[in-house]
Amino acid sequence: MATQVTLPKPVKLQKQLGLWDVYALATGATLSSGFFLLPGLAAAGAGSAMPVSYLLAALILLPGLLSSVELTTAMPKAGGVYYFLDRSMGPLVGTIGGFGTWIALVLKASFALYGVGAYLQLFFPQLEMGPVAGGFAILFGVINYFGAKKTGTFQVMLLIGLSILLLWFCGLGVLQMDASNFGSFFETEASGLIATSGLVVVSYMGLTKVSSVAEEVKNPERNLPLGTFLSFGTVILVYVIGTSVMVGVASAETLGANGGDLKPVATVAQMLAGPAGAVVMTIAALLAVSSGANAGVLSASRYPLAMGRDRILPDFFGRVGARGTPAIGIAATVGLILLCVTLFDPTKIAKLASAFKLVMFALGCLAVIVMRESRIESYDPGYKSPFYPVMQILGILAPFWLIVEMGFLPTLFTAGLITLGAMWYTYYASSRVDREGAIFHVFERLGRQRDERLDLELREVIKDRGPRAEDPFDTLFTAARVLDLDGPVDFEVLVRQASERLARDLPVSASSLFEGFLKGARLGATPVSHGAALPHVRLDAVEEPQLLLARVRNGVELGAVGPEPDDPVRAIFFLVGPQDDPGRHLRILAQIARRVDQDAFMPEWLAAEGTTQIKEALFRNERLLVMKIGDGLGEELVGSRLRELALPDGTLIAMIRRQEEMVIPQGDTVLQFGDRLTILGRPEGIAQLRLRFSPAAR
Repeated sequence: MATQVTLPKPVKLQKQLGLWDVYALATGATLSSGFFLLPGLAAAGAGSAMPVSYLLAALILLPGLLSSVELTTAMPKAGGVYYFLDRSMGPLVGTIGGFGTWIALVLKASFALYGVGAYLQLFFPQLEMGPVAGGFAILFGVINYFGAKKTGTFQVMLLIGLSILLLWFCGLGVLQMDASNFGSFFETEASGLIATSGLVVVSYMGLTKVSSVAEEVKNPERNLPLGTFLSFGTVILVYVIGTSVMVGVASAETLGANGGDLKPVATVAQMLAGPAGAVVMTIAALLAVSSGANAGVLSASRYPLAMGRDRILPDFFGRVGARGTPAIGIAATVGLILLCVTLFDPTKIAKLASAFKLVMFALGCLAVIVMRESRIESYDPGYKSPFYPVMQILGILAPFWLIVEMGFLPTLFTAGLITLGAMWYTYYASSRVDREGAIFHVFERLGRQRDERLDLELREVIKDRGPRAEDPFDTLFTAARVLDLDGPVDFEVLVRQASERLARDLPVSASSLFEGFLKGARLGATPVSHGAALPHVRLDAVEEPQLLLARVRNGVELGAVGPEPDDPVRAIFFLVGPQDDPGRHLRILAQIARRVDQDAFMPEWLAAEGTTQIKEALFRNERLLVMKIGDGLGEELVGSRLRELALPDGTLIAMIRRQEEMVIPQGDTVLQFGDRLTILGRPEGIAQLRLRFSPAAR
């Protein structure tokens, strides 16, 4: 039995962001420059068909967005696009994506900060946009330093205020639209409409910013897809209705005059409600662009963190500060923003940022293809993009077509960023990085090589991510068989005994199980850590997973199957699962490994008395509680019917052992003194019951 390779464990970011934080970050970051700054520029290019350009851009980006969500739920780690590209196609492509996306986000944030200055000039005409933008960049850097939760709360507050003002703007504007302003709608040239769609791609960049903070999201498999899709629907609705109101009230000619109005919302609000309306929507604009700039600093700062962890950048970029945030990454991001607002014209660079973001969307679609075709079993996304691979192929071709339509300069800029990333990797990072991507697993299918470390890393991701609601943990652990031996015992002898026990409940022979467990051990596929081993096998004939727990107090002698580990192996968990569901199989192993890694596990495991306490020791702090009614503990329950018990939501009594009998729990079952109850449920509910009925565990 070979010892599992241990991956280096960098300091992890705290999980502080919930569903509404994700929604607020994505929506607030998106409804900033895209709505309050770009419509004037878009009107100059697409005329009264400007709303269509926003809708077309959304359709072109949809495959990339779906692919991004799939990758994020499979690998919820800091670094977003960089991390996905690095782990799918290797560090060279990852470096290109990391540098390019970091710079693109910095430019997007810089553009939003210039918007702060532009709208403030309506109140203070003497202000210069550059210094104002720089001051706000430092402010948002400080906010981000103090934690993502504070940033998420700030985003929620900004979004609430913004939503109220947008409802007022759109509601009042719809009533005052002039249909004649859309008279030239069908006269817009297709080339102008397509080029404008490329320009407004930057308006949707905020939707993918949450992928870079995925490591800090609670329950990422639910909150990341739901928050992203809610945000996507919201911003499309706001963009189409809002830009239609702008054209219907002010006309495309007015908005697009002199190359494009940089304060289009204030201009339209002045027409709708006079100076007071302009003031109200200027406040909305300041909220929106501040939200976008703040989210830009948050997401952009996670790219140097991820690249520092992987040694693409110097190691100090990969450190997390005392506040649990990437302080150096935040400082570097703010520094680049200050450089941009000092030296460049962000209105022009917004289009260039859009071009490279299109490349990232296309590469994200390619990454999904690579990850799925690699057939790495530990690639286990909580959300899968529909219509694979047609959706991904369209998502690769459409963005490059759009870049070409945007003109020579965006194409040149994209090539320059790709060259920069390739040169940095070649001359700095290549000697520091010894890692390949999932594409080598595709090569392995063609007879070449593969990179086992990626599989190990993805297994760590599954372990950190936790179980899914549909996983059958409760049933599996309740029905698990138990072997309790003093030992020492030879590993092969133990495997034979476990195989014979498991074969009683499975449509496979004991010899098949025995050979499968031993083969996995000899190939090094059996994880061994903290005095525990997890032999496992998947078979075609098995429909539902089965588990056997083996405790050997004096340890297992590994013999010929592998070297002896540092800690004696006293806990062995034999898992048999169906061949066609590797993801669930790995999640069960990960759930066991999470408990085994806790310092309290082994003492509780060795001190357990009897079968039920052995099971409870394995999942004491998770989903299972075993309690005996008597001796002052739970005696108030004696004589109660099960239906009368006030148990916490999500908990139930799964089993009652009465002396030597097993009683099937029913609503009319009356509890008696001495009954041993096995209670299953959500961790929070089990914790409440433990405090109530298990004084020794308090």
